[in-house]
Order: sequence, then structure tokens, then C-alpha cells
Amino acid sequence: MALRWLFRAMDKATLGDKSYRFLFEPGPPDEVVSIDCETTGLDRKRDEIISIAAIKIRGNRILASEAFNAVVRPRCAISAEAIKIHGLREADVANACPIREILPDLLHFIGGRPLVGYYIDFDIAMLENHVLEFIGIQLPNPRIEVSGIYYERKYGDAPPGTQVDLTFAHILQDLKLPLFNQHDAFADALMTAMIYLGLKDFTERGIRIPRPRHKGVGEFHGG
Repeated sequence: MALRWLFRAMDKATLGDKSYRFLFEPGPPDEVVSIDCETTGLDRKRDEIISIAAIKIRGNRILASEAFNAVVRPRCAISAEAIKIHGLREADVANACPIREILPDLLHFIGGRPLVGYYIDFDIAMLENHVLEFIGIQLPNPRIEVSGIYYERKYGDAPPGTQVDLTFAHILQDLKLPLFNQHDAFADALMTAMIYLGLKDFTERGIRIPRPRHKGVGEFHGG
């Protein structure tokens, strides 16, 4: 935590474009942003974003009608494996804007609000590659990982050997939420927002998520 605060302070001091200092200012106290992106592949250093969606959550309301949603033209090819996952082909992004033209609107949309996501470190790492090129800093926004909250609500008091399932579909099923078209940036950001609000309600009311009574084999299911 202290190291992250130090990097944040250094980035604020060395920010190339001072018009983006607003990123270091706290957003409205009752707002967070659910974010998701699809990419050309899973290599954080070489692959790039090809679609990105961000949805504001104000209090207990998901502002889906005011969402940020964009397709991006990458500088590298889309891998065959990635196309199988999200269905976006070279032809689908050929006429889209490059990320550099999209970033200003995206950064003004999210501001200094905390970013909510499912395995959000990957999405932010991919986004930060471009933000570093654009204004020379890492994103200073606090991060909220929904799988971590879910784990605490369901498995935080589990005995050793309990089977753990943190898959996106399983979390939605456990919270009795609908599963939309997964691996679409907007749909994933929307489902993540619903998960966040459901877990927020459970946490505020002190409710734990029930577990099957039988023990598993200590297996982890991610992804």
C-alpha cells in the first residue's frame, strides 16, 4: 500500500500533460466505474485492446445508458485464439479509431473513480500500456476486484480442502444474476457491475454466500 502511494505521488509530480491531474482527484464519493476490455491476445506486453467498456455505478444504480463503449483499431494482429473468445476479427476493427484517439474521452469518463472489474489487474495492465504512452503515468485509480469480494463472502471462513470456484458464470449463478453474452466488453462490464452491487449488499448486511456442505479437494477454478 505504501509503495503504491509512493508511485502515485511520483506519477502526479511527473505527469506530462497537467490537464490530466483530475485523475488524481477523488471522484464522487458514491460512484465507481465497472470496466472491461477485450484484447488481441493475453500477452500484457505485446497485445493490445480492441474493445473497451466502462459503466458508472452511482450508489446502488447502474448507469448503463450513460456508458462508455468503444471498438479500437490495434497496431498488432488479433490472435486466432482471441477471435474464438470474443469474436472480433480484423475486419470488425479495421475502421475503428486507434486507442490514442479514444483515451481522452475514456479518461475523462472514469476520472478518479475506483475501477471495478473481474480479474481487473489484467484489464488495467492492458490499459496502462497505452496510458503510459499517452501521458506517461500509470492509472492512479483504486481497484476493486469482485472475485476477491466473492471469495471473502463465500470462502473466507471455509475449512481447508474446500473446493473453490471463482469462474464468472459461477459467481453470477450463485448471486442469481443473468448471464449475458460473455466476452463482449459492454456485457461483461454490465454483469460485473451487477455482481459488485450484489456483493456490496451482502457485505453491508453481513450475509455470507452458502456453500455445499461436502468438502472438495482443494481445487481452484479460475478464468
